Amino acid sequence: MSQVADGSASGLAGTDAAQVGRLRDFRSGHDGTTVAVINYIGRVGARIVVIADDGAYGDAVASSVDAAAEICSQAGITVVDGWTRELSAKIAPSAQDRQWMAGTGR
Repeated sequence: MSQVADGSASGLAGTDAAQVGRLRDFRSGHDGTTVAVINYIGRVGARIVVIADDGAYGDAVASSVDAAAEICSQAGITVVDGWTRELSAKIAPSAQDRQWMAGTGR
């Protein structure tokens, strides 16, 4: 295992290691609790969706479910066991997000 700047054992390499900083920045940019849901997406790995108490959300892709869990651990984000109605209701997509999700690309 390699040592990261804060002295903890990382165990992550490449893009997985880079995701730690991205998710840590996301967490620190939002007040309150930030939680994550990890979903297996096949050979690609796993998708991490992070949700802040203020409704902001983001995602990242990791090489595996285990790597995703380690990324969240190092970023200080609690992983929850799947989607609930309450968690889904926290997400506050912007108008731009809604257009993108509708496939308009605008």
